[in-house]
Amino acid sequence: MPGVYDIYVKDHFAAAHTLKGYDGCCSNLHGHNWEVEAYIRCTRLNKLGFGVDFMDVKNVVADILKKLDHTNLNEVAEFGSINPTAENLAKFLYTEMSRRLNTDHIKVRKVTVMESPGCGSSYQEI
Repeated sequence: MPGVYDIYVKDHFAAAHTLKGYDGCCSNLHGHNWEVEAYIRCTRLNKLGFGVDFMDVKNVVADILKKLDHTNLNEVAEFGSINPTAENLAKFLYTEMSRRLNTDHIKVRKVTVMESPGCGSSYQEI
């Protein structure tokens, strides 16, 4: 079986949210300094030895996070009917990144979102 390469980038954003239907303090408006890790799988390298340029991935992640940074996530259209949990944020970011980055040899493999140190969720498709 041929080898593959996984590269990753990290970024962050600050945003507030409420968890509708949650029985506890997280049903109140509160904020997090969210951390995001994105893992990209590449099945071949280009002539420079890159699977994908880190800057290309970082620019896509930054562009998506601009939409979320310093917002109330409940007011972002993609979360209008669902709670903006770490799980739902990870899936949203995975889907958006995949739409922009995936090719025949480059695929978003996994996105991890952490709402606080030691607490987070990953999304990947198998």
